[in-house]
Order: sequence, then structure tokens, then C-alpha cells
Amino acid sequence: MARTEIATLGGGCFWCTEAIFSELRGVKSVEPGYSGGENANPSYEQVCSGTTGHAEVAQVSFDPDSISYRELLEVFFYTHDPTTPDRQGADEGSQYRSVIFYHSREQEKVAQQIIAELTNERAFKNPIVTQLIQFKSFYPAEGYHHGYYRNNPGQSYCRVVISPKLSKLRSRYQSKLRASSSAS
Repeated sequence: MARTEIATLGGGCFWCTEAIFSELRGVKSVEPGYSGGENANPSYEQVCSGTTGHAEVAQVSFDPDSISYRELLEVFFYTHDPTTPDRQGADEGSQYRSVIFYHSREQEKVAQQIIAELTNERAFKNPIVTQLIQFKSFYPAEGYHHGYYRNNPGQSYCRVVISPKLSKLRSRYQSKLRASSSAS
């Protein structure tokens, strides 16, 4: 029986994050939602106000025998800018911050190692500002956010922001993609 682990990652807009991780082999499911704030069951509008403390995240269920947590984090750092506090491109606000909500001490350790390696390699022009926070809770986003890219590929945000990220993912991580994704 396949094992399942959970990763909760915020790399800007959850439409982007969901689309990226949905393409990876070993990922069982990706659910957009909110994490990191204090109030339960926030709405999209409340999170967008910047007053809840929540970040837009993707909760990724994965089989660690098929794809490791480290590999997920490698993709995470490659497909967003971890050097811009509270911002990804034109998306601005604390809900778009770069954040890893770790579910175990092992996940925290792996995240710290990757950040240290990327820093030592000077992989980015500016310092990494990704927050590492112990996971407390996750609140699923409203239904219309689920599968947003898949359901709206022609929408301008999808074409201008998400499609280039997917192209970047596909060119570098071909061997980690689901068979249906690698043909795209």
C-alpha cells in the first residue's frame, strides 16, 4: 500500500501552485486553500484583504516513494520567486508570501537544508525570504478555485502567468511529470 504524506506550500497565487504540483508524478492530490492565520474558515475576500494572516497555499498529498519531499521543494523553489516578501510578480500582499508550513521536524530540516544550499550556491540574486512555519491548520478554498487553470486555460491570468510557469516546469522536470503532462 502506497504511503501518503502532506506538504503545505505557499508560493504566490494558489492557482499557479496547484497547476504546477498537479503535473508531478507521485502527487495524489493538490487542494488550494489558506493557512497561517488565526481565524477559521476564512473567505477568499477576507484573505485578500491582508488582515487574516493567512497565505494562499496548496496542500499537496504525495507518495514519498514516488516523489520525495525534497523533490517537491526543489520544484517549489524553481517555480516561484522566494526572494520577494509578500509578492509574486504583480500579485502583492501577505497572502502571496513565500512560505513552507512544515508538518514534521524532518520536513523542517529538509526545508532548512535546501534554503542553505540555495543560499550558498547564490541561486538567486537576492536573499531567500521564504518563511518556515510549523503547520497548524488548513482551510480549503472555495470550490471555484479548485482546478482553476485546468478549467480556465484561456483566461488572461492563466495565459500570462500560469502557462509560462508550467512551460518552465516541463522543460526542467520532464522526468518527474505525469505521462499526461509530459505530452503537453
